Amino acid sequence: MGESRLVEMNNMGIVVESLDKAIAFFAELGMLLEGRTMVEGEWAGRVTGLGNQAVEIAMMVTPDGHSRIELTQFFMPNIEEDHRAAPVNALGYLRLMFRVENLDELLARLLLMGAVLEGEIVDYKGIYRLCYIRGIEGILIALAEKL
Repeated sequence: MGESRLVEMNNMGIVVESLDKAIAFFAELGMLLEGRTMVEGEWAGRVTGLGNQAVEIAMMVTPDGHSRIELTQFFMPNIEEDHRAAPVNALGYLRLMFRVENLDELLARLLLMGAVLEGEIVDYKGIYRLCYIRGIEGILIALAEKL
């Protein structure tokens, strides 16, 4: 047996209220739907500690194939907490960051889908143009365009 080590990050999971709307938003951002399926039963709840559960998941992948987001909609058990309105500096709050091209055009399309610009677009040392948006369901997303 070899030495234990980290091999790769497979994906980041995000629980959403509407899987269809989240898929549409991340597709508009440029991610590709890799697959969608139901995961249910007592065995799944043993992994999460939630007991018997039923969820539908969708795996979204970046165009380069290296990064994935697993979007999850719970049907059971019921959702107990909602962190979507937490401020950016809340402990444990999650933020996704994507490097994009044509930031202004992409941002305009995402705003039409309900995204909200959190602050403003800034120039970081002449290297990147950066902004934070609240995407679908308030998910915090950073967009960076290399200059």
